[in-house]
Amino acid sequence: MNLILLGAPGAGKGTQAEVICSRYHIPAISTGNIIREALKSGTEMGVRAKSFVDAGKLVPDEVVIGIIKERLADDDCKNGFVLDGFPRTIPQAEALDKMGVRIDRALNLEVPDETIVQRMSGRRVCENCGASYHLLYKKPEVEGVCSKCGGTLVQRKDDHPDTVKERLNVYHEQTEPLKDYYLKQGKLCTVEGQEDVEHTTKLILAALEA
Repeated sequence: MNLILLGAPGAGKGTQAEVICSRYHIPAISTGNIIREALKSGTEMGVRAKSFVDAGKLVPDEVVIGIIKERLADDDCKNGFVLDGFPRTIPQAEALDKMGVRIDRALNLEVPDETIVQRMSGRRVCENCGASYHLLYKKPEVEGVCSKCGGTLVQRKDDHPDTVKERLNVYHEQTEPLKDYYLKQGKLCTVEGQEDVEHTTKLILAALEA
């Protein structure tokens, strides 16, 4: 099963990708991770990407797509894969189609913006050991103090409400149009994200196996 996972930042795509990959024994392919792997291994596309990374520039679509193509050719992708974080735009999706990559489903995890802002802005991370907490869902034993090491809990810049809202704006402008793109191909499958992670997982698996 070849899947694309769509959804706004903070919708829970990473968590659900792990479940899907475990169930179907297929790899999760994250754009950021495979770019780092390509840089480390020195593949042809990795070398091309390095020149942009070293210059502090965004890696252009054609190079990212080349790295994706290299990764999908690996043996562990023969029985399927989950693409998380790619494509992000219509041109990237069109390039994927031109590569001849067959996509069975585009799974869209739908979560309201206000829920995402609440989820992400409530996150706190230990500045010492990196342990993660949440003001509502995973509170530390002592407010502001890591239960594991006693370090101070801080809010990352990426989790500040204003930053989250800006990321959501970018998503709605650049990535959300992919829903219509895959709907027209008859491949879009939308699941409403639930507050309970396991409930969301059940809905996703039911939709994929329908």
